[in-house]
Amino acid sequence: MANTFSQLYVHSVFAVKGRENIINAKFKDELYKYICGIVNKNNQKVYSINGMPDHIHILLSIKPNCLLSDLMRDIKASSSKWINEKRFVQGKFQWQEGFGAFSVSQSQVDKVIAYIDNQETHHKKLAFKEEYIGLLKSYKIEFDEKYVFDWGE
Repeated sequence: MANTFSQLYVHSVFAVKGRENIINAKFKDELYKYICGIVNKNNQKVYSINGMPDHIHILLSIKPNCLLSDLMRDIKASSSKWINEKRFVQGKFQWQEGFGAFSVSQSQVDKVIAYIDNQETHHKKLAFKEEYIGLLKSYKIEFDEKYVFDWGE
């Protein structure tokens, strides 16, 4: 797209189906690299990726011709297939349906990177459910809590 200039940052969050704690230290770094490869192959860029055993946060920049829902579908489908082929977990690995996507201004990029990089420390104080609901509320996204995620409760 000639003469198109943009800088679009998105903080995306998605969870393991049933919020199972199955992304473990044995393969999480390899998984993050694999996801970065999917994003790069789609000509987009990852600035930060990290998570917990039951969910992942990614800060990425996307081009105007990128459909975020298609990119997230590719990330989730390809990475779940890869996890299953590598047999990193017992049984069938799946991601929860849907994802969160939050726009980030240039002035907040470093803050969001620090937030993503410090997930382990952050979750010593706050459970994923509270974190995610807090993000939805802070971005003033209307939601019905019963449809946010299958919380496994």
